[in-house]
Amino acid sequence: MKTRVLSIVLVALAMLSACSRRGEPDGAAAPQADQGAAAEVKLAYFPNVTHASALIGLDQGLFQKELGKTKLTPVKFNAGPEETAALLGGSVDIGFIGSGPAINAFAKSGPDTVRVVSGATSGGAQLVVRGDIHSPADLVGKTVADPQQGNTQDVALKKWIAQQKLTGVKIQNLDNALTLDEFKKGTIAGAWVPEPWASRLVLDAGAKVLVDEKTLWPGGKFPTTVVIVRTQFLQQHPATVQAVLRGVLDANDLAASNPAEAKAAVNRQLKQLTGKTLPAATIDRAFTGIQLSTDPLASTYPQLAKDQVTAGIAKSAPALDGFLDVTQLNAVLTKAGKPAVDAAGLDK
Repeated sequence: MKTRVLSIVLVALAMLSACSRRGEPDGAAAPQADQGAAAEVKLAYFPNVTHASALIGLDQGLFQKELGKTKLTPVKFNAGPEETAALLGGSVDIGFIGSGPAINAFAKSGPDTVRVVSGATSGGAQLVVRGDIHSPADLVGKTVADPQQGNTQDVALKKWIAQQKLTGVKIQNLDNALTLDEFKKGTIAGAWVPEPWASRLVLDAGAKVLVDEKTLWPGGKFPTTVVIVRTQFLQQHPATVQAVLRGVLDANDLAASNPAEAKAAVNRQLKQLTGKTLPAATIDRAFTGIQLSTDPLASTYPQLAKDQVTAGIAKSAPALDGFLDVTQLNAVLTKAGKPAVDAAGLDK
């Protein structure tokens, strides 16, 4: 009899627990306790000049210096959607990523899964075209490339086409290296690409700039690359997140104080990752188009969320409540004697 009563009680408690869990919002998770420094951090990034902070930090050992005994495992990606899948799947912890995929990742999962914790790069994306393209209307009936559907440049291109009221422009998603090849063959009329690919198309393939994305934003600033973190990792290892952000700040400070060494560092990493370095003229041009900064430019994100709708990527603008968490970044900035950044209410 006692055994039967105990079984009934245990079943009732299990049912009560299940009911409680079903009452929680989908994806809700209890806050994780701070577990101190992580044993390992997997850091995602692209072999692009717009990810210069990552490339400089890796080349100079800045991340590992700040991480101390924590093992750093760099993981290379070529486009944002691929990195998004890795983040959501838990195979990377922190990543340098475009603003578009960052919004997409957050829209799919919410603040309990990923948060943007810092900016990295502003600017560095252009629509470059053949010499016979003189106006937006000249692109009708032509093919224009961008890196991948749903990535930052894909959203920007589709929004621009919609605003120009152009019809009949075909968009082709191509790896950046293939874009250069196809442009040289004459199979595409142009491409909306990040640096260094815009500069390579201009200097290596004779393209010209039709649109510099900086001209479409107030003050010429928009977030090309940000730093995104798995929320669980952020909660469990805030000290490790701070260490990575100190590495970003160190890389940006080096780029400001010694541009020649920063460019050399980026080139060394590109050679290691792609087998090739960039000519001096190409990397010089690419660096003129970017600004390295930890400021996430939070005030631009409501517009970027709306751009997803204009571009046809989303049916409605994703809600961004809790999208940013700049607590660890501001702790790093304050300790370094630098001004804190504003989350523009997106940390709520």
